[in-house]
Amino acid sequence: MNLVYSGKTKDVYALEDGNYLLKFKDDMTGEDGVFDPGANTVGLTVEGAGRAGLRLTKFFFERLAEENIPTHFIDANIEDATMTVKPAKMFGNGLEVICRYRAVGSFYRRYGMYVEEGQPLDAFVEVTIKDDKRQDPPISEDALDMLGILSKEEYQELKNLTKKISQIVKDELAKKGIELYDIKFEFGRLADNTIVLIDEISGGNMRAYKDGKYVEPLELEKIMLAE
Repeated sequence: MNLVYSGKTKDVYALEDGNYLLKFKDDMTGEDGVFDPGANTVGLTVEGAGRAGLRLTKFFFERLAEENIPTHFIDANIEDATMTVKPAKMFGNGLEVICRYRAVGSFYRRYGMYVEEGQPLDAFVEVTIKDDKRQDPPISEDALDMLGILSKEEYQELKNLTKKISQIVKDELAKKGIELYDIKFEFGRLADNTIVLIDEISGGNMRAYKDGKYVEPLELEKIMLAE
């Protein structure tokens, strides 16, 4: 295996057959020991976080396969905290697509003049550029098109996929009495240009609440996958 990228929460290895292996770490994004899915730095390390994130990711990717939603997922080895995926190219140097059901986090920090914290939102989709140095700035459909990162048609496809996937996640969480506040995804292009969901779907990239209390990522995995 050849290490091609070492990220904040996972390492990426190239396999001989042309696919890739993602190794999930126990590191989580946040600041000063407090978890934050929107943070650009590793804030804490929690034993078992990698495997927990992978278990939930496997659950959701298999659920999406049932709905014929394209992803890069091939299979997962929970014991090794690894996931085998198809090769997919990022848009530009990477985009994050967020779907928001409530005004929290950076949305509330930016638009607090117009919204109450926690106010319901109608599956609001926004795109940010992965750029730690510039703190992942939001970018509009027109700018994505003008900069050659994403065409307007691709943007609409991305938006539709995001809403569809978010609704599936939201519905699955609701079965366990959990409310999804927001979730972030990453997408890429396969060799045939199909736009697919990449990376992960876990407690580490969403805010979820149960009975008005925030559910920590490891607790979320336990609740969701309890028999």
